[in-house]
Amino acid sequence: MLQPAKQWKHMAAMLLIGDGAIALLRPQWSAEAWAIGPEWWKNSMRLFRECPTLTRIIASAEIAGAIWWTLSQESPGEPRYEDQPEVPRGA
Repeated sequence: MLQPAKQWKHMAAMLLIGDGAIALLRPQWSAEAWAIGPEWWKNSMRLFRECPTLTRIIASAEIAGAIWWTLSQESPGEPRYEDQPEVPRGA
């Protein structure tokens, strides 16, 4: 069973992978969705909206980084789910 810290890391990785996948498929839409907040932030999102290739490169790195981060959270001797003994259900 995952501990709460690992669950939060897993959730964060899922969000990063999902955000990266959307940015790969629809880079301009993704940049526009994040274009709220201070003026300097809106300007940086405008750059990503105008340069979809750059957005896709960063999205690919985001996905790869999240996958690497998730896989690096596993401890070498840590039992996996399929290695856990089956818990009998109540009768």
